Amino acid sequence: MLYAAPPHPPGPQGEVRRPRLRVLDGLRLLAALMVLAYHYITLRDGWGDDPQAFSPLVHHVSEYGWLGVEVFFLISGFVICMSAWGRSLGDFVTSRVSRLYPAYWVAVLLTAAVLTVWPNVRSADNWETVLTNLTMLQQGLGVPDVDDAYWTLFIELKFYLLFAVVVFRGVTYRRCVLFCGLWTVAGVVALKSNSDLLSVWAIAPYSPYFIAGIAFYLMYRFRPTVLLWAIVAVSFLLAQHYLRGRLVMNLGAKADVAQGWPVRLAVLAAFALMAAIALGWFDKLQWRWLSTAGSLTYPLYLLHMYVGFTLIDLLRDRVPAPVLLPGIVLLMLALSWLVHRFVERPLGRKLRTSMQKSVEEMRFHSRAKAVRAPAPPVEKSREIVREERKPDAELLR
Repeated sequence: MLYAAPPHPPGPQGEVRRPRLRVLDGLRLLAALMVLAYHYITLRDGWGDDPQAFSPLVHHVSEYGWLGVEVFFLISGFVICMSAWGRSLGDFVTSRVSRLYPAYWVAVLLTAAVLTVWPNVRSADNWETVLTNLTMLQQGLGVPDVDDAYWTLFIELKFYLLFAVVVFRGVTYRRCVLFCGLWTVAGVVALKSNSDLLSVWAIAPYSPYFIAGIAFYLMYRFRPTVLLWAIVAVSFLLAQHYLRGRLVMNLGAKADVAQGWPVRLAVLAAFALMAAIALGWFDKLQWRWLSTAGSLTYPLYLLHMYVGFTLIDLLRDRVPAPVLLPGIVLLMLALSWLVHRFVERPLGRKLRTSMQKSVEEMRFHSRAKAVRAPAPPVEKSREIVREERKPDAELLR
């Protein structure tokens, strides 16, 4: 879903030259594996006669895997700001569409096919639902997701659309700070405003992570300031406010007060890690395999849930859980590599090229229309009018 950008050249506003951020790719894959652990171990109690097929420690740790989503949103704010810097709105839209949709289309169709052939865990509803899911806009239309993991994509899309306002005017330090401030205020007032429209776009439980990510990137690109640290601090405190609700949402009756502190400490650790990245502590970590691992994250997230659930249901009575789970994870990683290698890269490249041509044509027609437009009339001075009237005056004599 996210890419690290190349190093930044020094600029006139205090920009600092940085190397490629491979550590973000590794962090993305770690977040995806956290979500997998939560789904496969905690959420899916389908391991034969023993729902506690794994050790109590493994089962307990997996209960916090849903926090991988929060980590994704934190990274997204950082990377989207980084990738949008210096780009036009057309380039930004082209980049996002060509990056998100090819793997997503394959994941929707493959998941629907698996659920149609083996409806053991869940059915694929109907093909109208599947076709609507291909737009990635199904939540806005009230249509269920083919895979429940897709709920985060609509939140990402809303963030992209909001940040597109900044991209339209040109991404600058000042505009990013203003965006962070306005979005924070919107999230705070949304709950008391009784406005459904504001609540939909404020995304209050998750916006603090995107906002903190943007502030961390500004620290990374320029330098830390009191203002940026204040944005991060407020975002962290607001994120803490919503963690209790998130805990109940993901663990239900299992949630208790004792589990709240590990969740809060985990979010604190995620913020601290992003702060270390923003301060350049991981600049020398340049392992190339991290970028390869990061490229698997998006297709892995899209494919793992109901395809994995179906495999667990089909094989749980034949293969021991400690063997089956790593096997399914490895299978999902291999499938993710195939989607990345043979779908994301070639189809994404073609889609990006086609969209770039469309954007250029739109720009060309806009310029051509501007050239063909007649020049506005210019009011003539009295002296010019008097000179133009002289021949007529001569004829009247």
